[in-house]
Amino acid sequence: MENIENMDQKSLYYLEKAPVTKAIIHMAFPMILSSITSVVYNIIDAFFIGKLNNTAMMAAVMLALPFSSVLMALGQMFGVGSGTYISRLLGEGNTDDTKKVSSINFWSSMLMGIIFMMICLPFLSSILPILGASGETLQHTRNFIMILVIGSPVIIVNMALEAAVRAEGASTVSMTGTIGGIIINIILNPLFIFGLNMNVMGSALASVCGNIASVLYFIYYLQKKSTVQSLSIKYFKPSKKIYGEIFKVGVSALLLSGFMVIIGLLFNNYSMIYGDNVVAGFGVAQRVVQIVDCIGMGFAMGVVPLIAFAYSANNQNRLMEIVKKTILYILGLTLVIGAVISIFRLQIIGLFSIDPEVIAIGEITLIAQLSSTMFAALCEFFTGIFQAQGAGVQSNVMAAVRGVLFIPILIVGNLIFAVNGVIWAMTATEGVSCLIGIILWLRVRQKNLTEIYANKEMN
Repeated sequence: MENIENMDQKSLYYLEKAPVTKAIIHMAFPMILSSITSVVYNIIDAFFIGKLNNTAMMAAVMLALPFSSVLMALGQMFGVGSGTYISRLLGEGNTDDTKKVSSINFWSSMLMGIIFMMICLPFLSSILPILGASGETLQHTRNFIMILVIGSPVIIVNMALEAAVRAEGASTVSMTGTIGGIIINIILNPLFIFGLNMNVMGSALASVCGNIASVLYFIYYLQKKSTVQSLSIKYFKPSKKIYGEIFKVGVSALLLSGFMVIIGLLFNNYSMIYGDNVVAGFGVAQRVVQIVDCIGMGFAMGVVPLIAFAYSANNQNRLMEIVKKTILYILGLTLVIGAVISIFRLQIIGLFSIDPEVIAIGEITLIAQLSSTMFAALCEFFTGIFQAQGAGVQSNVMAAVRGVLFIPILIVGNLIFAVNGVIWAMTATEGVSCLIGIILWLRVRQKNLTEIYANKEMN
């Protein structure tokens, strides 16, 4: 077995020895910056599409979002499953298996993308109505989706490799690859949309090109720079154990993304009951809270490799310090930023709309979603803890419970409180899910401590 000391010393330092606060910032900040850059890109992309002055094209891009989410979910299934397993193996000092896992992650995600493409291309006409495409939007949605389907292997691989890079503590490399791809996407967007007159197809093609750029960068790093991972086919040695470790955690990422798509569709359908002003108010609030979301989720997801490494290294003191400080940072930052936004909520919403009804609904929705953001980040963090420790059952429960709870809460809330019930449904769901996460974590924590004490007595 190769020695872990052969690993990049800077990455190893942050995973193993760096002061916890310093390690958390090192892992979380690049994740936050990448997420914020992605939000900015979405705004710029919407701006370019809007310049086409074609409502059907704008609608087509929106209708394609669930499909894009499915692609990312498949990538996260491999990325999260492999990434957390790699971090645990590094904590054990096992760099032989990390190369096998990283190779399996790469080739399996590539194969999944190819299979997905081959299945979707012949059935594209059947997929479009499921997304809600009809009439004028049908052809534009088809054009957009077709490019994504053709590019699905590289989109899925991008998500898988980004998580693998982050797993060994190379957070700045992960950030560079992600932001680099987004910048290329932004540069190519107007060129393809307007210069080549490709319209929405140009937006999709620019996105695929951005993913290709990120994948090439991650491949270069993992093949040339990393000493603990490899994409070489010689390490592609599938086994029941490795796939079991990948999927028992990775499935939770797939479930969560799937439920988020369903939640989004249900939320949109129920909001439509109350008219365009309500939908617009929801949309304004969602745009405003995205930055807070990025910060909360950046901490929740960024520290997962730290937790996985400390857990496998049996460093319980470091593990608990990481958990406690991350919770404090999530609570502190989301509360402070949320409070500032709440104080100036009318002025902020006024930047997006001058309609009094939209502003009124947006004000209530903004408060509800800011509250939800704090709980959502904590839910994501507890899910990340379970994923980091290889606790497949608990991570799957956390992924499923948010979707399962939301449906009855939304239905009952709508029946009893009308539009306010719809507005606060997600906040209530995240709050209850967070409580469940705390209970599950306390049980897992107690079980781990019991096993540690039992092993000490045996030795």
